[in-house]
Amino acid sequence: MTAIGTPPPLPLRIARVEPLTRTRALRGPFDYRLGPEHDGVGVGSVLRVRFSGRRTLAVVVEVAAESELAPERLASPEAVLPTGIPGDLVALAQWLAHEYVSTPSRALSLMLAPGAASGLGAKLVLTASLTEPGRAALEGEERLTDGQRAVLGALAQDGPAPAARLGTATLRRLESRGLVALERMTERRRPPLASVGALGGVATLTADQQIALDVVCAGLAGGDRGLLLHGVTGSGKTEVYLRAVAAVLASGRGAVVLVPEIALTPQTLARFQQRFGDVVAVLHSALSAGERHDEWLALASGQARVCVGPRSAVFAPIPDIGLIVIDEEHDGSYKHEGDPRYDARTVAMHRARQHGAVLLAGSATPRPESAVSLRRLRLPDRVDGQALPPVRVLDMRGSHHPLHPHTRTALADVRRSGGKAIVLLNRRGWSNFLSCRDCGHVWMCPNCEVALVLHSWTTRVRPDQARPDAERAAYPSGATIACHHCGHRERVPTRCVACGSVAVARHGAGTERLEHELREAIGGHGFPVFRLDADVVGIKDRVARTLSDFGAASSGLLVGTQMVAKGHDFPDVTLGVVLDADQTLRFPDFRAEERTFALITQLAGRAGRGDRGGVVLVQTLAPDARCIQFAARHDSDGFLERELVMRRALGYPPFGTLIRIVCSSPQQGDAMAVAGALRDAIALPPGSVLGPAPLFRLRGRSRSQLVVRTPQRRAAIEAVGAAVEGEAVAASRRGVSLSVDVDPQ
Repeated sequence: MTAIGTPPPLPLRIARVEPLTRTRALRGPFDYRLGPEHDGVGVGSVLRVRFSGRRTLAVVVEVAAESELAPERLASPEAVLPTGIPGDLVALAQWLAHEYVSTPSRALSLMLAPGAASGLGAKLVLTASLTEPGRAALEGEERLTDGQRAVLGALAQDGPAPAARLGTATLRRLESRGLVALERMTERRRPPLASVGALGGVATLTADQQIALDVVCAGLAGGDRGLLLHGVTGSGKTEVYLRAVAAVLASGRGAVVLVPEIALTPQTLARFQQRFGDVVAVLHSALSAGERHDEWLALASGQARVCVGPRSAVFAPIPDIGLIVIDEEHDGSYKHEGDPRYDARTVAMHRARQHGAVLLAGSATPRPESAVSLRRLRLPDRVDGQALPPVRVLDMRGSHHPLHPHTRTALADVRRSGGKAIVLLNRRGWSNFLSCRDCGHVWMCPNCEVALVLHSWTTRVRPDQARPDAERAAYPSGATIACHHCGHRERVPTRCVACGSVAVARHGAGTERLEHELREAIGGHGFPVFRLDADVVGIKDRVARTLSDFGAASSGLLVGTQMVAKGHDFPDVTLGVVLDADQTLRFPDFRAEERTFALITQLAGRAGRGDRGGVVLVQTLAPDARCIQFAARHDSDGFLERELVMRRALGYPPFGTLIRIVCSSPQQGDAMAVAGALRDAIALPPGSVLGPAPLFRLRGRSRSQLVVRTPQRRAAIEAVGAAVEGEAVAASRRGVSLSVDVDPQ
């Protein structure tokens, strides 16, 4: 009974939370008791809790009225963070953890507001505004200094402004007289606008663009909501995206626009910012922590309704999404390398279903998976009416020079005519590896079982050359040999560590060496040579500056890896060159032909967009390879048809599912033992699980892998998930890490 005058006890509220830990051995959710001070806590709230003897963040995934434990045994949260996770993203994280055989805590970590874990908050700025007495003083005869009158005039004309801009001391004196009001206000930290020069106005749609846009708009009204915009390079896919986003905004909903890599697609970003202004927010890792935080909040609050960014932007907290665009949907960068190893294209499809939104994927070289699962819309012609550039396949068999004679002639012609060219070599560095000519020793990474790559080589004759009949050696000036996996670096050796010989040879060529040799051969005298590869990406603002400088130059040459083929629009490029085009075919991967076809086709799309036309040269040791021949004919339909026949016969995606499980440990025996236990625990038909097989050592850890191949996706995910969960504790005790990759790339 309750005594008269005593308020009834408050109903018990339990927060079921997922602590944001990385271990697979712990499985939530865990219960915490909520008190009266936690009245606003609900699904998606982020709490600071004591868990396993330490403070950690946790996300509420459910609020209940009871717990299996007695209330007095439950701890309470220590604090509630001001910014939580929207409920739809909590549900998305739960799906993501299951779909990619990860943990809810790892998936929820992807949904947090940027800076939430470090307590990052809003930026408060002292702001001045004009009061009515101040306006009267400005218009009347009250005594004011010239500086005070200028400040009041600026506030009258432009409205409230940061105090630091107008002079805090002057404003304080005006405040004491009641002429201005000073208060701390939130200021949105905005990233700088993309700058790529003039973009032009709104283009008139071609008939094919209008048909595609009409289908998208019909999807917004309830028609087909899974669409593939299959258009040749230069066919105006971006303009269709822009019109579709405008239609979504007019309906009061929001949009997500995914691009492969924001640094490599500044023109796409600039077009959206130019067309829609402040309603566009940008999310990507190159922003400062404060900028990411404020852009995220602007989207969550509805202040911004369009998010442009790379794969992580698929988690943008837009309340009501009407459209998700995936530009260059064939690009492998949409696959996340960390755990959970999600594919942003698959996540986008699921999120579009969550919101009843249209998914619009676009590419000149769509994936077979997309061609099968989405309704295809066609843009067969370039908007400028220009034909696609002719492609010449150059046979490099028997050649000992990196450039074919036709390539050297074509590059010389471009320089002579004051044009522009792009040369693609999908291998960075100077040389692939170093070896001793006398004993055969190869310099290897001490942490990974891979050869070290030579970087930043400056050539000069070495005075102690011991073998006059050998190739003239080069001596490094500031050069290193580096591992592309773990980042290990060493000074370039001058003699062999195994036999003492000074006959150190370099093998192969990368973009650094190509840039150096082309600059010496044809660069200079108004014909600059630029380089774009992963080494350049690591230098702040270098990518945007390189692309901007190449675009602004009257003539020049851009050398790089596959980055030079990603969506750039340079109308004055008349020559495209692909070196070692069959390199990707030498990888033991069923997607090798798809990647080779896309690489050649995308590079070909950078040439011949202007009035001067263009040509593409493809150097290869496999001139008769089918994917190269299809690319030379610009025959995307023919390639897709043949590729789908092959994949259906072999049970590869989209007609089957692949799941890769990697066990890593300091000891090879432990990794193999856990992989063997997982193989036995995966409840799938015989022949579905391949392995275990050893992998090369990586970052100081031995690795073993299993590969699951089956047409039953749901059954495979369930079976692998159950086996991994069952072995997680035993694996952790042996120091073995488990990594699951659904749809490995």
